[in-house]
Amino acid sequence: MSGRRAAFIHSDQIEQYRYPEGCPFRPERAGRLRKTLCSMGLLSGRGISEVAPIPADRPVLKLFHSARYLNALKKADQGQWDIQALHMGIGTDDVPIFRGMYDYAVLATGATLVGADLVLSGRVDVAFNPSGGYHHALPEKAAGFCYINDNAIACLVLAEAGKKVLYLDVDVHNGDGVAHAFYSRSDVMTISVHENPKMLFPGTGFEDEIGEGKGEGYCVNLPLPVGTYDRAYLYAFESVVLPLIGAFGPDVIVFELGVDALAGDPLAHLHLTNNAYVEIIKHLLNFGTPILATGGGGYNVENSVRAWALAWTVFTGEDDGPDLGPLMGGVMMESTDWRGGLRDRELAVSEEQKQAVLPALMASIDLIKAKVFPIHGL
Repeated sequence: MSGRRAAFIHSDQIEQYRYPEGCPFRPERAGRLRKTLCSMGLLSGRGISEVAPIPADRPVLKLFHSARYLNALKKADQGQWDIQALHMGIGTDDVPIFRGMYDYAVLATGATLVGADLVLSGRVDVAFNPSGGYHHALPEKAAGFCYINDNAIACLVLAEAGKKVLYLDVDVHNGDGVAHAFYSRSDVMTISVHENPKMLFPGTGFEDEIGEGKGEGYCVNLPLPVGTYDRAYLYAFESVVLPLIGAFGPDVIVFELGVDALAGDPLAHLHLTNNAYVEIIKHLLNFGTPILATGGGGYNVENSVRAWALAWTVFTGEDDGPDLGPLMGGVMMESTDWRGGLRDRELAVSEEQKQAVLPALMASIDLIKAKVFPIHGL
């Protein structure tokens, strides 16, 4: 063990909620992840704790969302849905109305805030809420399966406590709601690494979206070409993200660990394996800064659960020990179909794929270096 103290934030209560049948978003991933980690003995041991979420208080929700919007959400949950709610994005295909949606969103947000409190108090080095990561919600608009923006609210709470906050979003979709919250502020730097916005919802997150006023240079967007693979991704991450984190010098990192950039995700077009997330997390841990991690996207459920289980082994330092072994994959899958352990197989990359990815990726890196790096003395 590395000596890191890590909290896994989850409870039986949060497992009772389900999005409607046919919706790609599957909140039950968190329960399956917990079952996997328990099967592997990864939720016990020195420095590891499980912590139950507490529903977020309304005054905290109003740090980001308007009372009018919260009322509309709650009424829609109770069957009182109207045209005003629809204009707020409530009841659309990607933000469906279902019984318990308000309570679920409040509890999922509360889980992230429990993690923020654990980090602020110094009780843990890493807190992970796999039921969080709702980065698309805006102050008065639901979008992209997101009702309440737990990430933005957590960053606000941490900033109000006097912390410099680095928000890193590796979900394949741009973290637009969080960027919106801090677009004119310099106490929270937002970095989003995502697929080319021309190809994917929400259509934001271009290199020239860098913040305004005091926030100029503190909103960073790194779009990735279709087909981006591990080595290209990590090169971009090391070229852009690591220098900016070092220059910013955060007191805490809020990390949206969406795993829909994995190859085979049905809603995106990147080509990563979960091995890339291992390297990203190790880089973050090297800063020695407390980390509040949340879930996010990931629409191939088996791949998402395995990726988050692997991430947890890195957060807790278990990856530094003996190989977890091929049988771990069988435990995760409740079968013996997968014998490769938690780590994905390496994926072959063709020369044609490299030629399609690298020129566009280098152009994005160069543009960010030209627009953002000088602001931070890089």
